[in-house]
Amino acid sequence: MDYPKTRKEAKELGAKYYFTGEPCTRGHIAPRKTKGVCTECMKEDWTADNLRRADNPKSEAAKAAGRRYYEKNKDLVLAKANNQPKEKVSVYKLAWKDRNPDYVQVSVSMRRRRLRHATPNWLTTEHKKQIWEMYLAARDLTRRTKVKHVVDHIIPLRSEVVCGLHVPWNLQIMTHNENCAKSNRLDTE
Repeated sequence: MDYPKTRKEAKELGAKYYFTGEPCTRGHIAPRKTKGVCTECMKEDWTADNLRRADNPKSEAAKAAGRRYYEKNKDLVLAKANNQPKEKVSVYKLAWKDRNPDYVQVSVSMRRRRLRHATPNWLTTEHKKQIWEMYLAARDLTRRTKVKHVVDHIIPLRSEVVCGLHVPWNLQIMTHNENCAKSNRLDTE
């Protein structure tokens, strides 16, 4: 991209940036904003500011403002989140798990306990085999279609309305996105 060579020229053209080709006071050779700030210096300052702010807990007012923004712009926020590259989402999730190992362990433990308590003692070996085959079928479907499929409980194991059992006739295979959208609601369609 061709930038104006001087700040004066950039202002006359109404351009946001100009490029002199000379280092700034910190030694960066990068475009500068018409306001006179080097873009690389801005990035460094933003990074340092974000690191500084990360150590401070958010105030209740800031949390409330974030909630209000989310409620007002929910569609936009969700669309932006859903359009993130899968690699970026995976990296974020792994980093979150690394930062919160206790939470992950408790969450996995609770899920296993719910499954154990929701699996009746009277299930036969054949029933358990059918459950196992459902999970294998979901994995196979994921492998073949390259779309993540999961085993869902038709009547959720944990819900405010009703709690189902972990039995073959309460299981169905669906895509991960459909399952997340369903959450722990009872679909009666």
